[in-house]
Amino acid sequence: MSLNLPAGMQINAPIQPGYETILTPEALALVAKLHRSFEDRRQELLQARVARQERIDAGEMPDFLPETRSIRDGDWKIAPLPKALERRRTEITGPVEAKMIINAYNSGADSYMSDFEDSNSPKWDNQIQGQVNLYKAIRRQLSFTNEAGKKYTLNDTIATLQIRPRGWHLDEKHVTVDGQRVSGGIFDFGLVFFHNAREQIARGAGPFYYLPKMESHLEARLWNDIFILAQEHIGLPRGTIKATVLVETILATFEMEEILYELREHSAGLNAGRWDYIFSCIKKFKKNPDFCLANRGAITMEVPFMRSYALQLVKICHKRGAPAMGGMSALIPIKNDPVANEKALAGIRHDKTRDANDGFDGGWVAHPGLVAIAAEEFQKVLGDRPNQWEKKRDETFRAADFLNFQPSQPITEAGVRNNINVGIHYLGSWLAGNGCVPIHNLMEDAATAEISRSQIWQWVVSPKGVLDDGRKVTAEMVRGMIAEELLKVKATISAQGEDTATYDQAAVIFDKMSLTPEYPEFLTLPLYEAME
Repeated sequence: MSLNLPAGMQINAPIQPGYETILTPEALALVAKLHRSFEDRRQELLQARVARQERIDAGEMPDFLPETRSIRDGDWKIAPLPKALERRRTEITGPVEAKMIINAYNSGADSYMSDFEDSNSPKWDNQIQGQVNLYKAIRRQLSFTNEAGKKYTLNDTIATLQIRPRGWHLDEKHVTVDGQRVSGGIFDFGLVFFHNAREQIARGAGPFYYLPKMESHLEARLWNDIFILAQEHIGLPRGTIKATVLVETILATFEMEEILYELREHSAGLNAGRWDYIFSCIKKFKKNPDFCLANRGAITMEVPFMRSYALQLVKICHKRGAPAMGGMSALIPIKNDPVANEKALAGIRHDKTRDANDGFDGGWVAHPGLVAIAAEEFQKVLGDRPNQWEKKRDETFRAADFLNFQPSQPITEAGVRNNINVGIHYLGSWLAGNGCVPIHNLMEDAATAEISRSQIWQWVVSPKGVLDDGRKVTAEMVRGMIAEELLKVKATISAQGEDTATYDQAAVIFDKMSLTPEYPEFLTLPLYEAME
């Protein structure tokens, strides 16, 4: 099937039946316009990331920016929120696959973040079919029938939709404008906004977005300028779009107020994206000889650097009249094991109880079966109030609080093996087209796979990468475990009746990404290049 493309645009991918409803000349014209207006700035910001990393590798530590002190000291608030975003006690997320969309919409959560990013494997068909699915879902036309004949349809009452496009570092390799690849985020946003913004407004909730992976307020300014141009393009007033920023990089923590300020017309608050945040800390300080984190399981929201970051987020949001959203607990219900299931549910309760008491206005869950528990814990604290914006925190956090990276022990053989096992399992699923994978009773996405391979890389490189039994973590040790854990993963996949074809390749990629001398910035970048 051929498409009528704007001048200068090329699409190098199959156009399946139905894709033409999304890849229209008018929608693609907006993508091309946004690309031509902002691609140079995106590239400059990505280069600024590289330069900042070089300074950190040389020993520079982040701190609050002296040049933006007037913003932090100023008396301002974000623009008022629409009623649909005032109550967000429970938010659920998942990829843009039809069954997932329907289940999340119907979950009873206040809000649903539909994800083109970390929980979605960015195959061309996943991205465009996801756009088709959201187009239908927003118009209440989406249904799904599984292989057993069970039909899934949308309930009368559904969650408020928010949409996460890809981060600034990701391209859409199948689409070029004037010979340049377009930004994955601009591509995702441009299409979904063009087709659905007016429909969402007519239905009373939207257009709302989540913005991932930002490292500075200048990256937030870029999104804000994109929103202004997109709204002008289709004739919507400035400020119609509302977007929540995921604070999931250590550098963004030092610029929370500046990020809110840049997006103040379009802001819907901040979210504590904990898993990517841990990954960011490892990545940023990977060459610092004094930095080394313990097993992933020991890095909870109660450890010093995570606690400081979370409370700072609440403090800043409520100071500026913005929602403060708690992050994702990866725990999920466990079938056929009542004891383990009860332990998982207790973990969810603990997580949401802490968030509610700390002042968060809501929190994320990974599974529809957990919505009621999360809602119950926020209900205990908030009562009938839609949020707790009036709750102000008075702590003063300094740079050292965000950089107090404890614990550094224990590092155990079980911890090393778990990282390898999860990494191979997730990568194999991702290569097969599934970006949201239950592994060992946790819901894993790209962020947790990034933690897994990054910890292995650092434990090998760092002099502090020593197991609790005294053995140094080495490349030879890891390679032996990769071979052993691959067999375990393939046995698990086979027992589930699934194809294991992608898992040998996943093990090779995990080896390369965790043991190569030069640390790769993002796992998903080389993976995406290898993907069709």
